[in-house]
Amino acid sequence: MYRTLGPLGLVGVVAVLVGIVLVAIENLLIAGGLALILAGLGLVVRAAITGMLRSWGMV
Repeated sequence: MYRTLGPLGLVGVVAVLVGIVLVAIENLLIAGGLALILAGLGLVVRAAITGMLRSWGMV
């Protein structure tokens, strides 16, 4: 995972996790919703990038 994300990507992942933890301290339901939104967004972005790379013949 470190090779694909790089150091800046790992800092971003840590920042997202810390943010979710901070929200979870106040309200678990909202934190769960935010986690699901972020996971869904990640899947959509991955699918879009994979489709774009396939159309260019790179995958």
